Amino acid sequence: EVQLVESGGGLVQAGGSLRLSCAVSGFTFDDIAIGWFRQAPGKEREGVSCTSSEDGRTDYADSVKGRFTISTDYAKKTVYLQMNSLKPEDTALYYCVRGVVVDYWGQGTQVIVSS
Repeated sequence: EVQLVESGGGLVQAGGSLRLSCAVSGFTFDDIAIGWFRQAPGKEREGVSCTSSEDGRTDYADSVKGRFTISTDYAKKTVYLQMNSLKPEDTALYYCVRGVVVDYWGQGTQVIVSS
């Protein structure tokens, strides 16, 4: 069974940091992209970042470039999203997803950034 389980969300003040984790199971993610989406209240879902183990490529939304970093621990089968210099507009439910064409979603972890 494919599973993506997020953790690490919480409440943080503007300027602070959080690290989200996505533990994957049920598939070999050596050759598939894993990414993060977010959805803020009243807004459309937005792609935040993704990483591909096939070519080592990482991509970021313009809104988070220079502040967020995606990384992978293959031994732990976990993908991380380090979020620094957080802003109130980063407040959202963050989802871990599988694939460039997304076929599986995690349940989400809430991030709230207070001003």
